[in-house]
Amino acid sequence: MSDIQLFRLGGGKVQELPGKAAAIEKDLQMLIESHMETFLGVRFLETEYHTGKTHRGRIDSLGLDENNCPVIIEYKRHSNENVINQGLFYLDWLLDHKAEFQLLVMEKISKTAAKAIDWSGTRLICIAADFNKYDEHAVQQINRNINLIRYKLFADDLLMLELVNAVVENSPQYIIANGSVSSGKRHTRTQREQLSLASPALLSLYEQLKSYVLSLSDEVQFKELKLSDEVQFKELSLSSMTPSASFVTFCAWPFIP
Repeated sequence: MSDIQLFRLGGGKVQELPGKAAAIEKDLQMLIESHMETFLGVRFLETEYHTGKTHRGRIDSLGLDENNCPVIIEYKRHSNENVINQGLFYLDWLLDHKAEFQLLVMEKISKTAAKAIDWSGTRLICIAADFNKYDEHAVQQINRNINLIRYKLFADDLLMLELVNAVVENSPQYIIANGSVSSGKRHTRTQREQLSLASPALLSLYEQLKSYVLSLSDEVQFKELKLSDEVQFKELSLSSMTPSASFVTFCAWPFIP
C-alpha cells in the first residue's frame, strides 16, 4: 500500500487531498497516452493494438522508449486485477511478432527508428492503483524487464506516478577471448565489459560523474541498462551515461515540468 500523502497549503491552513483511482480505466489510459513521453519517457505508437485471431487480445498501449526498446503498457483501475500475467502474455506475443512491430514503428516514427529497435530491452510497464506484496515478489522472480507503477489522482488536476518496482532482465553471459565471442557472432560490449577495460582514471571520472548527478536530488536514480546507465528523475528518463574503454559519453535532454 502507498503511504504517500498530499497536502494543499494556503491561507495559513493545511488541507489533505484525498487520493482516488480513476473512475474508468479508459480515462487513465487516455491521459497517459496523450502525454506518454512526458510521463514515462516513451514515444506513443498505438492504442488497443489487436493481436490477431489466434491470441485474440488487445494490448492497451504500445510505445518505443528513448533507447529504441519496445514497451508494452497495461493499465488497471484497481489493484485486484491480474495486470502482470496479462502483460507477460502480450510480451511473449510481441517477441514472436517482431516484424509487425517494426512495420508499426516505420509507419508511426521512421524507417531509421524501425531499423534501430533494440529487442534486448523490451519492457512491460504495469500501471495500477496499487500492487500487493505478492505482485512485487513475483516480478522479482521473473527474468523479464518489468516496471510496476502505482498511480493516484488528487483533486481534479494532480496525478501521482510512483515507481514501485523495476526489474531488469539478466542478459546472457558471453566468454570473450582475444577479442572474439564463443558464439561466433558480432559482440557489442555491455557497459560492464567496457568498464572492465577502462583505465583507473576513467573509472574515477565515471564514478565522480555518477556521484555528482545523484547529489542533485534525492529523487534522482540510476537504472542500469545493457549498454549504459539511465538517469531517472521522478520516473522520467533525463539522460544516459555510456562508457567505453577510453571515454564516457553523457547525453542529456531537457526536463519540462
